[in-house]
Amino acid sequence: MDTAPERRALADRLTTSGVLRPDSPWRPALGAVPRELFLHPGVFLPVDGGRWQPVTALGTPPEEWAQIAYRDESLATQLDGRLTADEATETVTGVPTSSSTTPTTVVGMLEQLDVADGHSVLEIGTGTGYSTALMCHRLGEDNVTTVEVDSQVAARADAALEEAGYSTWTVTGDGLLGHPARAPYDRVIATCAVRRIPYTWVRQTKPGGIILATVGSWPYGTGLAKVTVNDDGSAEGRIIARSSFMHARAQALVPLAGDLSARTAYPDTERPAKFPPALLDEWMPAFLAQLTAPGAQLVRATAGDGTQNLYLFDAERESFAAFTEDTSGGTVRQGGPVALWDAVEETLTAWRDAGSPDIASVRLHITEQAHTYWIGDRQSLRWEHRII
Repeated sequence: MDTAPERRALADRLTTSGVLRPDSPWRPALGAVPRELFLHPGVFLPVDGGRWQPVTALGTPPEEWAQIAYRDESLATQLDGRLTADEATETVTGVPTSSSTTPTTVVGMLEQLDVADGHSVLEIGTGTGYSTALMCHRLGEDNVTTVEVDSQVAARADAALEEAGYSTWTVTGDGLLGHPARAPYDRVIATCAVRRIPYTWVRQTKPGGIILATVGSWPYGTGLAKVTVNDDGSAEGRIIARSSFMHARAQALVPLAGDLSARTAYPDTERPAKFPPALLDEWMPAFLAQLTAPGAQLVRATAGDGTQNLYLFDAERESFAAFTEDTSGGTVRQGGPVALWDAVEETLTAWRDAGSPDIASVRLHITEQAHTYWIGDRQSLRWEHRII
C-alpha cells in the first residue's frame, strides 16, 4: 500500500499544530520516510487493565496498519526488554522498553536541533530507526551516527533503515558513552531520558554544537535541555520544554525491594508537611524535587486496607520520607542521614516566593566536574550536582 497520502497528511497536521514550520526542510523527509516500515514486526496497543494488545503488520489489513502507523501517538514495540508483537498471540502485561515516539515529539525535537546542510549528528537511542531515517533524508546517511544499547532493537532498526534505502552508521553500544570513533559532531540528540547530560557527549561535540536531551530521574517531571558547547569545553543552555522519554537502560529505575512500610517503620522525625506531597504530581514541582534530591525515587504504594501511601527514597544515602495525608494537609516522617523532604520543601518555598516560574525558566551549565542548574540569577534558586 502506498502511504504517501498519509505522510502528507501527517506533515499537514504537524504544520497546522505549529510543530512543523511551513517552510521546514524536514517536510520533504516526512513525505519520503514511511513510518510503517519502522514498526515491524508490530506494535502493542494499550487496552483496559494495563494490558497490551499485540498488532502485527502481517496480520493487519494494510489500510488499518497505515491508520495505526500515522497516528500521532507513541507506539510500544517491545515489552520487558524482549517481547515483540509477533511473539504474543493474546493480550499481555508488561513494561514498554522500546517504542516509536509520537511524531509530534520527534519532529518538534528535530526542529529544535537547528541543523544545517552538512552537519554531522549523533543520535542516542535508535529505537525503531524512524527519526534516524528522517535525519538521513535531511542530512545524508553518512552524516548520521545512531547508537542503540539493545542488540535486537538495533538489528530491527538497521533492517528497516536498509529497506528504506539508508545505509547509515548504526552502532550497538551504551549511548551514554557516545561514539568517539566518529566524533566530533555538530549535533547530539537523545531519544531517551538521562539523569544528566553525560560529559562524554559534551567532549564529542564541536564548539558551537548543540546537545538536545531530556533530563531528570523520574518517569515524568522531566525537561528537554538544549545546551551549546563552548570553546572551553563547558556547555550552557536551558530547559526549553516539558519532555518525557523512557530512560537510558543503564539509568532505568529499579523497583525498591522489600516491605516499604517496614523500611520506614522507625523514622527519626515526624511533623506536619508544609506542602502536600500531591504537589509532586505537578510537572514543575516534580522537576524541582528531582534537582533537589537527584538520587531519590518517588514511590506510590497501596496498603492492605486500600490506603494510598507515598514515599521518597534515596537508597544510596539510606534516607526516606514517608507521607500520611489528612484533612490538615498531611504528615511527613523522615529517617536517615538526609532529611529529604526538608530539602524539597526549602526548594518549593523558594520557587513559590519567586512567583512559581515554569520549567522553561531553568538554565544549566555543564563542566567535567559538575552540572549547575539555576532560576533567575545564579545565587537564588540554584542546584549544583558534583560529578567528581
